[in-house]
Amino acid sequence: MSSLLYAIAVILVIAWALGFFVYSAGSLIHILLVIAVIAVIFRLIRGERV
Repeated sequence: MSSLLYAIAVILVIAWALGFFVYSAGSLIHILLVIAVIAVIFRLIRGERV
């Protein structure tokens, strides 16, 4: 389950980067970035390697 969260976080960061540089998607892409960062922080708090 934790590797799934990490994979989702990576996908969301890539989607944010594409949206930021290629297509203006408004605030939705930034919300996805925040969710990705929260997922990575959650893994760090649980003590797992990123």
